[in-house]
Amino acid sequence: MRFTVEHPIGKPGCAPELYGPEGLRAFARAAEEAGFDAIAFTEHPAPSGKWLTSGGHATLDPLDALAYCAAVTDRLRLMTYLMVLPYHSPLMAAKRIATVDRLSGGRLTICAGGGYLRSEFNALGVDFERRGELFDQALEVLRDLWADESYTGEGLRYTAHGTVSTPGPVQVPHPPVWIGGNGRNARRRAARAAQGWSPLLNSAGMAATTRTTALSTPADLAAAVAELRHFAAEAGRDPSSLEVQVQTPHSDVRSGADAYLPRRDHLEELADAGAGWFVVRVPGSSLDEALGALEHYGREVIAKWRSERSGR
Repeated sequence: MRFTVEHPIGKPGCAPELYGPEGLRAFARAAEEAGFDAIAFTEHPAPSGKWLTSGGHATLDPLDALAYCAAVTDRLRLMTYLMVLPYHSPLMAAKRIATVDRLSGGRLTICAGGGYLRSEFNALGVDFERRGELFDQALEVLRDLWADESYTGEGLRYTAHGTVSTPGPVQVPHPPVWIGGNGRNARRRAARAAQGWSPLLNSAGMAATTRTTALSTPADLAAAVAELRHFAAEAGRDPSSLEVQVQTPHSDVRSGADAYLPRRDHLEELADAGAGWFVVRVPGSSLDEALGALEHYGREVIAKWRSERSGR
């Protein structure tokens, strides 16, 4: 199991010191030193005040934040979690993705979703009802843009005739794209046109809020992963090549309060279900609290998990 830590700005009430330059530098370096495999930022460029006051949260631009993290770390992978591809011109998104991948030495992973906040789509002037089509077109551009010397294609928001995008990314043919979302359409997209799938184990209420399908248990996850692999085989792809990352209610941790054995049992269940990555969310009421949680989780969970498996 590999471990992604989502920056606490993705939780309500994150202390501003954590997303200033010194705090962000300290957080990224501490995550790397604690043994985390990736750091992640989510995307909400123009949410409504109603959403923010009803449990929403602040955000940084994920690619800009990850570019900063790239400059202060050496090993940590950099992940958008999630980047809402329908919000973006696909060719402009591709340029920004290639830039971060190149400046990080090939450490970027794009975990992408279709979005669910209708008010945000309206604020950005993007058709909410066509978000699925926009998502698929963006995936096509990311897949095809660097495949040849130039790209020709037409979509809802672009017309490209012999368009070039250079310099391209370090990772060839492009940085890995993982599809977020619990539903069958997300698994079909991942199996057909991506390199991974990133669902949530959630309640029916949370699923309704985020406009996705409920996956409540590791057994539900196992059934969904089996379907993902079936779709990949149907598409002529190697099912084992697809990564699976999961966030669960156990993702939220507290500094100094995370016993290893219950978390080991949960991680075992997720691994048996087919997950290879686990999302961790640390508290962010202060920089010291966040750094303490990173150090504690790295020592008491990540290190012990890896030590056990190295002896098997």
